[in-house]
Amino acid sequence: MTGQTPAWLADAVIYEIYPQSFADSNGDGIGDLPGVIDHLDHLEWLGVDVIWFNPCFASPFRDAGYDVEDYLTIAPRYGTNEDMVELVEQARRRGIRVLLDLVAGHTSIDHPWFARSLADPSDDRYIWADRDGPGLVPSPGPREGWYLKNFFDSQPALNFGYARPHPDEPWRQATDAPGPTRNREALKEIIGFWLDRGVAGFRVDLAFSLVKDDPDLEATTALWREIAGWMRARYPDAVLLPEADDDNTADAGLRGGFDADFALVIQREHSALFNNGATGHLTWQDPAAMEPCFFDPDVDEAAGTRALETFLREWDERERRAGADRLVVLPTADHDFSRLAAGPRTGDQLRPAFTFLLTWGSLPSIYYGDEIGMRNLPDAPETEGSRWNPGYDRAGCRTPMQWDDALPNSGFSSAPAERLYLPQDPDPARPTVAAQRADPRSLLHHVRDLVDLRRRTPALRTGGARTVLHVGYPFVYLRGDEHLVVVNPRREAARTTIPALAGTTATMLLGDGVRVEDGVVEVAGGGHAVLAVTRP
Repeated sequence: MTGQTPAWLADAVIYEIYPQSFADSNGDGIGDLPGVIDHLDHLEWLGVDVIWFNPCFASPFRDAGYDVEDYLTIAPRYGTNEDMVELVEQARRRGIRVLLDLVAGHTSIDHPWFARSLADPSDDRYIWADRDGPGLVPSPGPREGWYLKNFFDSQPALNFGYARPHPDEPWRQATDAPGPTRNREALKEIIGFWLDRGVAGFRVDLAFSLVKDDPDLEATTALWREIAGWMRARYPDAVLLPEADDDNTADAGLRGGFDADFALVIQREHSALFNNGATGHLTWQDPAAMEPCFFDPDVDEAAGTRALETFLREWDERERRAGADRLVVLPTADHDFSRLAAGPRTGDQLRPAFTFLLTWGSLPSIYYGDEIGMRNLPDAPETEGSRWNPGYDRAGCRTPMQWDDALPNSGFSSAPAERLYLPQDPDPARPTVAAQRADPRSLLHHVRDLVDLRRRTPALRTGGARTVLHVGYPFVYLRGDEHLVVVNPRREAARTTIPALAGTTATMLLGDGVRVEDGVVEVAGGGHAVLAVTRP
């Protein structure tokens, strides 16, 4: 981490809220900000420090809000700007900060900027070409030519310039041309507008895609260093976190002045741990990322061990390039990929995964509902651009939060079921917050206990040393000198001998199914534990 990173981030527990699906306060079937305010007590009880919202800005919602129509206005479906200010204040009273998602690289075609660009051939807010080509979309208005899209045709790329000119493509402007300069200033205006209203910072959507044809990201990271420096000078307690776009950006966040990095769920690093292929795959994703994962309870032992070795190799490379003290967000899941409870993995098999995530020394990010083991629904209907390609549909990880089965729609909304943003899990045994709050043996209590143990135990947080003692089943590592973590996500029991533990005494702090005696570690299927180690 950099010396300028606010201290509050270093040990934060993040909670991602997909706002459409968290809590509906007005009965229209879509989640909203007052609904979040109504459930802040749950997050305080859980021990969350930071809420990360997916985009809340005005949008036509062709891509679930990642197509912004107005960056300075909360989407009416969620409420008003005043509701966001109230939410920030109510969260602050509970010791919780709020991060917003900043879609920096493109807008919606419905944004007034794009309307002006369509009408004025001299407007260079977007990238316009005079011929067709990859990623180019024919103009839908009076302006001749083609505009560059980022993802869907309805998401025109903002012009931040090109790192390399090309004589055959005269539209490749320099990064300091008027259009790119104007867009950099617009990002500062957006950031300042919301920081002035109390938010704690931003997670930046695909932060390293802004400058085009920038293979080493020198121009893109220079852009972000400028913005981060401007922000820190005015808002020293605010943070910027980047979403990376591939596995080659391990040190780009550091170079760009960001306060932490994301181990994104579409990257090989995260997929090696948790990916069961339940959501499908991205068109650009490395096929190796679809290989068996370590936390699959039915994975072949050798394949699962190879997956863990992949994660550790990728993690070591990240530390080599960005530094061992670099803060890295490691999420349970997110709005773009399958939940933890996906494929062969059920909600009652998530304890080893959470034990790992909350003790590895990363910044944990809990995707809403994962704390109770909400399952991925592979047959959820396509909604608001959830299907990126025929083999990749994100709707199944975006279904409504399950609060209390004593209430309509499990307490998510009073609307008729057919009007919900997405259908709920139809399983009558679906987990709910109310049921798990009432059961001290539940996954929810396990997650809460881990958050509490992490908070009370400096060695388990980001600054403590980490020593891997056994790779495979069980996975065993030491945090600091005195805290041992053991996880075995497979159904079969596992056993290993670790000479470094010979003669020590291991006392269970939290967990189940683990026995450590004179260097021998025995773990039941699904066993997991954090233990205090004392030496003679």
